[in-house]
Amino acid sequence: MAQEPVTVWTRAERGARGPLPAHSRADLTAVAVELADRGGLSAVSMRQVAKELGTGQASLYRYVSGREDLLDLMTDAVAGEIDLEVPLHGDPVADLVALAARAKAAHLRHPWLPDIPPEPLRLGPRSVDYLEYALRAMASVRLPGRTKMEIVALMSALVAQFARAEIQGGRATGRQAAQAAYLSQTASQGDHPHVAAVMADQHGEAPTADPQQLFERTMHRVLTGLVVDDITAADVEDVAPGEDVETQREGGGHTR
Repeated sequence: MAQEPVTVWTRAERGARGPLPAHSRADLTAVAVELADRGGLSAVSMRQVAKELGTGQASLYRYVSGREDLLDLMTDAVAGEIDLEVPLHGDPVADLVALAARAKAAHLRHPWLPDIPPEPLRLGPRSVDYLEYALRAMASVRLPGRTKMEIVALMSALVAQFARAEIQGGRATGRQAAQAAYLSQTASQGDHPHVAAVMADQHGEAPTADPQQLFERTMHRVLTGLVVDDITAADVEDVAPGEDVETQREGGGHTR
């Protein structure tokens, strides 16, 4: 009989027998995050974590099954830094943009975070709290539950991409200037009229120097397109508050 898959969150932190462990998963997590903050994700290994803790590598397997568990713990620890006590104001787009901004700030504090291999359900207790907050921000939005989950996933992907671009941009200003000059030169040759037209529209405009302004403006546009036109996207006329669209359809509710 196949063994049921388990995650670090459902696995007991210590066995029922044997001496009390000298460390905890929280200890491992703190060391791993510090290593990554200092040297990037590649600096995090079971061997190095054990060395920092002053213990043998084999002893770490009393707490985690391997490096993937460690990445799960690290990701969730950073999710716990995002302030979820900020009151919601009832505007789904504004509330989600503000949440995304706080999430990006956490990414910038931990530049290795965008390098964590993405998984659809790399969720721990604090990550689930984040998801709950985002869904609560969309409580009044009449969209199917799965669509709301997709919106949160897209928002998280954009947060990671903007954070990565901001981190890398700070390291490659010379390359950016050279690439901008190349684009301008290529557009002026006449083979790319649409690119040239867009660049002409921008002539004389001050470039967006503040990456945070660019991030918030882009997030607002994207989320407005996904959230505000909720009735059309959901293809329904009336859905009771808190009622999932799919449930309403199955119950014979009105549809367009």
